[in-house]
Amino acid sequence: MFRELEEGLKAKHPTIVFPEGNDYRIQEAAERLSRQEILKVILLGDVDEVKESASKNGYDIGRCQIIDPLHYDEIEEMVAEMVALRKGKMTEDQVRANLEKTNYFGTMLVKMGKADCLLGGATYSTADTVRPALQLIKTKPGNNIVSSSFIMIKGDKKYAFSDCAINIHPNVEELAEIAIESAKTAEIFGFVPRVAMLSYSTKGSGKGEDVDKMREAAARAKELAPDLAVDGEIQFDAAVDMAVGKLKAPDSQVAGRANVFVFPDINAGNIAYKVAARLGGYEAIGPVLQGLNAPINDLSRGCNADEVYKMALVTAALS
Repeated sequence: MFRELEEGLKAKHPTIVFPEGNDYRIQEAAERLSRQEILKVILLGDVDEVKESASKNGYDIGRCQIIDPLHYDEIEEMVAEMVALRKGKMTEDQVRANLEKTNYFGTMLVKMGKADCLLGGATYSTADTVRPALQLIKTKPGNNIVSSSFIMIKGDKKYAFSDCAINIHPNVEELAEIAIESAKTAEIFGFVPRVAMLSYSTKGSGKGEDVDKMREAAARAKELAPDLAVDGEIQFDAAVDMAVGKLKAPDSQVAGRANVFVFPDINAGNIAYKVAARLGGYEAIGPVLQGLNAPINDLSRGCNADEVYKMALVTAALS
């Protein structure tokens, strides 16, 4: 899968910005991406400090552009645009202060078309990566929330787990939007989505508000995307095991064949993807942020350089 992404990106050669240019994992991935001419890379930070750090760590970032937000020639243009975007919510002084932070500065590079996408989170929290994106990039027309998917890969098996990182207790409308956006993400990764709205119940076998929520969310997703294969409420075993699916949901086009799993809340989703990764041996790619007007993605602060590299490919592929 990643070889295909590499070849496709070499043809387009988009630009990615990394807010954490001083981080050794970012520098290792940046060297690899720029040396292979897959992406144009912008690293943010003090120019001398970034170069010194890379040299100390043994990374060649000579093909990367390094921008220091404190010494940027076009800062006045950036300030003016951000003031307009945050009119009534940030003063000019507040805008200038925020643009000294690489997360806001990097997001504005994307907003102004200086970069095609951004990948942060090696040291920033998820909130510090997502907040500037929500304020400046904003959601796509028709979308009300930002959500996330983890792509779980093991050999030829690929699944999408959603939402494991952003929405804590999504409601019916939000779950329907998560289902539709996760299906789009699945298509980017090369598989035809079949979406299961997961629950502890299959087709009325259990009762409760959470069961009702997943059933209603499935119905809403079908209403919004009539061509999407989506079903629920459904238990995980019925979603993935054909024999169980035929027994519990014989009329379902998803049961036993699901590859996109929408969890009822962040507790279930976050626990599930980590169980699959730690005990099941699946590689977790993500979280892939969904619903934004431009590709902004978040790393785990425990990531390694290879994960940064792969997430950079994924992020750029969304541009």
